[in-house]
Amino acid sequence: MYWVTPRHVAGDDGELAERIGDTLTCLGWRMWPTSRHTLLYVSPDELCGAEWILASYPFELGGLPVALQLSARTHTASAMTEWNAYFTTSVPHEAVTDLLLALDARDLPDADVMGPEAVLTAMTARGWIRDVDRPRTTVTDPGFCSSVSLEMVPPLIEDADPRPDLLGWQAWAEPVLGAPYLWCASFSASVPHALMAAFASSLASPAPVARRTLPKGSARLLTVVHRS
Repeated sequence: MYWVTPRHVAGDDGELAERIGDTLTCLGWRMWPTSRHTLLYVSPDELCGAEWILASYPFELGGLPVALQLSARTHTASAMTEWNAYFTTSVPHEAVTDLLLALDARDLPDADVMGPEAVLTAMTARGWIRDVDRPRTTVTDPGFCSSVSLEMVPPLIEDADPRPDLLGWQAWAEPVLGAPYLWCASFSASVPHALMAAFASSLASPAPVARRTLPKGSARLLTVVHRS
């Protein structure tokens, strides 16, 4: 077992589905398989859902298949979700877990009193750097291989707001410039900034994470703090 840092290039150790499933189960979410060979989790209040959709291969982010979709609605009678977040494999499961814990602690999935600055502040407080050209929308890790940015929402990202040209938070890791992405995450326009701040702060955390295997593309960027 390796304890490594930084976590944004540490991958998911091939355990994203298991770790997120364990977290949701501990939070009391119910799970069942679907006819599309996916695993669907629903929160106790039935306002939030999480679905492991890798088997159905719905679409890609940065050339990587989407593996996990997180969604929320304001009331149980609503057939449409208010917002959605999408993750590929290899996204650090600690960051997704902290997002889920923040979602579980909220009274309403859509209530948001924070603005985009909360996300940027959460990351700069952990040493990430604001982009010189876009200081109010984009931050990058000190090694310039991972970014979180408020961008035009990619195609197929669903949101209750039907207006075109919406901005949503996008995050990715590109350990080697021009090489394939390690992971990508996309958040629709209505994802509360407070929840995105929880994900971003965890992503930028300097705390070491445990991994049995290290991603080949980013192994050279990782510092092994401890072996056990």
